[in-house]
Amino acid sequence: MQWRTIDTPKDAMNRLMRELGVTSVVATLLAQRGFNEPSSAERHLHPKLAHLDDPFAIKNMDRAVERLIAALRDGERITVVGDYDVDGVTSTSLLVMILRRFGASPRYFVPRRLDEGYGLSEAALERALVDGKPDLFIALDCGTNSVAEVASLTSLGIDVLIIDHHQSKDETPADAILINPHISGQSDEAWGDSCTVGLVFKFVHGLVKRMRELGDPVAKDIKLRDYLDLVALGTVADLVPLRDENRIFTRFGLQRLGQTERPGLLALMQVAGLELEQPLATTDIAFRLGPRINASGRLADAAVPVNLLLSEEYGESLEIARELDSRNRERQTIERAIVEEARKQALEQGDAAGLVVHGANWHPGVVGIVAGKLAKEFYRPCMALGGEGDLAKGSGRSVAGIDLQAALHFCDHLLMEWGGHPMAVGVTLEASHVPELRKAFAHAVSSVVPELLEPDLAIAAWLDANQLHGDVVASLEELQPYGQAHPTPVIGLRGVRLTESPMIFAESHARFRFKSDGGDAFSAVAWNFAKRLPPTGRDIELAVKLGWNRWQGRCEPQAEVLDWR
Repeated sequence: MQWRTIDTPKDAMNRLMRELGVTSVVATLLAQRGFNEPSSAERHLHPKLAHLDDPFAIKNMDRAVERLIAALRDGERITVVGDYDVDGVTSTSLLVMILRRFGASPRYFVPRRLDEGYGLSEAALERALVDGKPDLFIALDCGTNSVAEVASLTSLGIDVLIIDHHQSKDETPADAILINPHISGQSDEAWGDSCTVGLVFKFVHGLVKRMRELGDPVAKDIKLRDYLDLVALGTVADLVPLRDENRIFTRFGLQRLGQTERPGLLALMQVAGLELEQPLATTDIAFRLGPRINASGRLADAAVPVNLLLSEEYGESLEIARELDSRNRERQTIERAIVEEARKQALEQGDAAGLVVHGANWHPGVVGIVAGKLAKEFYRPCMALGGEGDLAKGSGRSVAGIDLQAALHFCDHLLMEWGGHPMAVGVTLEASHVPELRKAFAHAVSSVVPELLEPDLAIAAWLDANQLHGDVVASLEELQPYGQAHPTPVIGLRGVRLTESPMIFAESHARFRFKSDGGDAFSAVAWNFAKRLPPTGRDIELAVKLGWNRWQGRCEPQAEVLDWR
């Protein structure tokens, strides 16, 4: 792996240090990430809820809010349908909670991934309408591309409201109220990269704001910041850029999550092994909470985590949370077996610019995770497909610098359905076309990016080992929360010398400590480095991510080793 030091605008860095009083490391990171002016850097470092834009700046927001107010006023029947991932689950939960506050009793519904497919499929709508048609149908995190399905709903006299952030392949539903910044040409706004739960929060904000203007007593009692725990969950899990309003949602949402009184979230955190008295980070959502919420939708019924988040009784919540934890362990077992098969297929494809792996018996609920693992390991886009009768259905994941949507336009003639984001897509095709897709996809990726990308380590800043103190880690906390488009910085350490051999644990990982004259003693963890241990007694360089190791009330600085030389 190549090490590359990121260029830093020195004038901007010095100005930030001088005018904001931040450390050189923090100023370096701010300047590298485009915050060259003290005003924008200050806003990024210290976001405020007051910085959130007026929700009515979003196209169609006024129409959507007025339609919902009419439904609440007239006691209309409302059905809410959300996608089965964390974004969809939190979007559905948030909107149902608010509607209940206003006295409504909405029906909520989540498509069953395995037998109803994604979003507003014909099978999903049939089940959603089995108990009668609603007056208002609200689709969350789906619907942008559901032209025929929305037309079917409106033909029955049902009004349709869509809140979504997926991009459109062709046309969009003509007879629906659509809130989607990517469709309205507003993706460059501060909220333009929000996932659906962020847009639902904006919708709820607009509703509460308008209802307060109408003198509604319930609206005056609603504290919107109390719902940011749900927004943070969906925002982090859906891998949208953690800048602008997404950063505000996540910063305050993590604080709220750490103080939550929701029985469902308390139970979920308990089974995930999170210590509630410790500050929560985006990694806790990405690796602890998010996978457990996702697991039910991948393998069974995604309405289960919605029931968990809506539950008001801790005993019931704990039972549901344990079910989700069990589903997650089941998902991990299935996933490990498929990854081994998929890796063999990937190796057989040599240096193809894009990989397509397929197993007729692979569980469609985990192929997205498999695609992500292979994309990371081989550092190229990967499509992983499971089987469903004569069809192959699955997901694609990309790497930085390659737009999956742009590549799939070259393969459109082979695909029955597809859609998603530049970094993640879902596809359906006839299984007999998989070999042809394998060739077409490799060609398509090479057309988008002519040369194979090489993974590299982008070093944000260099420190001598004797400069490494706990206060360096503390200063980096100012830039939290880290995530998509605002990653945890990689720090290069010079002059590191191990005085004792690393300790192997769990067969493949390593721990060690290092210290230099004038520096603090640091613990280090190196995942999957058991076969490539750094030497003792020699000066080496480390590429690390710095953070805190919190365990049973103790807290000490820790370096996560990404590479050494």
